[in-house]
Amino acid sequence: MTPVPDTFKVVEVSPVGEETLERALNDWTREGFTFQSIHFVSREGSHRPALAYVFFVRAAPREPGG
Repeated sequence: MTPVPDTFKVVEVSPVGEETLERALNDWTREGFTFQSIHFVSREGSHRPALAYVFFVRAAPREPGG
């Protein structure tokens, strides 16, 4: 049997705020994904992020005894 690869998910969040980040984290972890990292993107001359990329992974089912 061919192994099934893990599934990755990238979510773009904009505008960046407490509520929008929490929603993305809660929605996708509820779907079985595990949070991996978050990357913020800022515009030149601004310290506030313009958007964020949130990365998740969901492990592929493993064969019993494998």
